[in-house]
Amino acid sequence: MILLISDLHLQEERPDITRAFLDLLATRARDAQALYILGDFFEAWIGDDGMTPFQASICQALRALSDSGTQLFLMHGNRDFLIGKAFCKAAGCTLLKDPSVVEMLGEPVLLMHGDSLCTRDEAYMKLRRTLRNPLSLWILRHLPLSTRRKLARKLRSESKAQTRMKANDIIDVTTEEVPRLMQRYGVRTLVHGHTHRPAIHKLTLDDGSAARRIVLGDWDRQGWALQVDEQGFQLAPFDFV
Repeated sequence: MILLISDLHLQEERPDITRAFLDLLATRARDAQALYILGDFFEAWIGDDGMTPFQASICQALRALSDSGTQLFLMHGNRDFLIGKAFCKAAGCTLLKDPSVVEMLGEPVLLMHGDSLCTRDEAYMKLRRTLRNPLSLWILRHLPLSTRRKLARKLRSESKAQTRMKANDIIDVTTEEVPRLMQRYGVRTLVHGHTHRPAIHKLTLDDGSAARRIVLGDWDRQGWALQVDEQGFQLAPFDFV
């Protein structure tokens, strides 16, 4: 069994989400071969050197799961793209590139956070290219912690304000981008998060083959997980403990 989750936005202000995640680690994830976290794991991350006691406790919980035998894989989201090698080493997880192709049930599956699919949001895509530039990342990681905290608060505030003002189709994935990318990577299954619109979308690629795009749900009023086992790909919500 493999589990995939995303968009938990872990933060001290939401202990209900933290409890639900820790319960998942102690139960279903212990029986899983692997757990994939596809971005926006934390609400904000200003750098491994700025890890708070709360974030350190999450790191320790991940390490305990890793030590129990479950493989852990983490992908950057738009909120936590500064997670680095030090955190991953301490947590016992492997940092995945976005996008990545992995094999599940004998087929290649494309994994993404999903924000890079929202190409109609031109302002965000421009900001993303700027922030993810290697030089920008180096500068960000070497800014004083106090400056990074202020910048993170500013970006979060602006993001929420802009999202409320943008049309729904602008902040969702560009539908034409999906089959193009799937054909580029030679897959018929794409799994991503980011949009907070959980669903399994069926589509047909240019070569006539059937394909699917599985959108993971965000953790807010309930949790979401994609379970991959002999029954197939099963996307389902669950109540918080």
